[in-house]
Amino acid sequence: MTDMLLGIPAFTTSHAGVDRMGAECRIDPSVSVMRFGQRSDVLCLADGVSIYAQTRLVLGDVVADPCVGILIGARTIVNVGGYLSGEGGLEIGEDVLIGPHAKLLSAGHAIDGGDVVIARNRITRAKIVVEDGAWIGAGAIVLEGVTIGRGAVVAAGALVRQDVPAGMVAAGMPARLIRSRRGEAWPEPESEAAAACWVQRVGSGLKSFFREGREVK
Repeated sequence: MTDMLLGIPAFTTSHAGVDRMGAECRIDPSVSVMRFGQRSDVLCLADGVSIYAQTRLVLGDVVADPCVGILIGARTIVNVGGYLSGEGGLEIGEDVLIGPHAKLLSAGHAIDGGDVVIARNRITRAKIVVEDGAWIGAGAIVLEGVTIGRGAVVAAGALVRQDVPAGMVAAGMPARLIRSRRGEAWPEPESEAAAACWVQRVGSGLKSFFREGREVK
């Protein structure tokens, strides 16, 4: 008797809107891809990727900008109700966990200057990178231009506007670094000089941590 797997997408070798798919990928039939224009290799999945029900993969106009695209690494799991925007470029590494209803937004709308009607203003685009082994918790939002480092954790419900270095845990609205995964406390800098010192000590992965927040889509 064949084992029954309830709530887990079946294996598939193709899905509407996906350009390239590796072996043993699971994609629920309810997963939708929004794209138009002609361009190949824009949406590519490596081996063993799983994308659960009601997830939305958004590319928009695939010829609008060379950065448009979604690449998902091997064995990564995108849980139910995710919203992944590749309009500004989205690269997800291997063995990444993306929790239910998480949103990765690589594009937005310019809000300064221009027309008073936001919909008439230019689209802003900046690539999101999620490195190998990271975990983005349920309901978290990651904004354009952010890098989530290798093995980093974004807590459920967090709003991430700045980079999260490898091995760190970020939580809150907006998100801030709270500790490393090894349990070491993350000190609060008392001055810009102290902040700069910590940036230098921890490494180049923190170079964007104290820069101004990005616009919210």
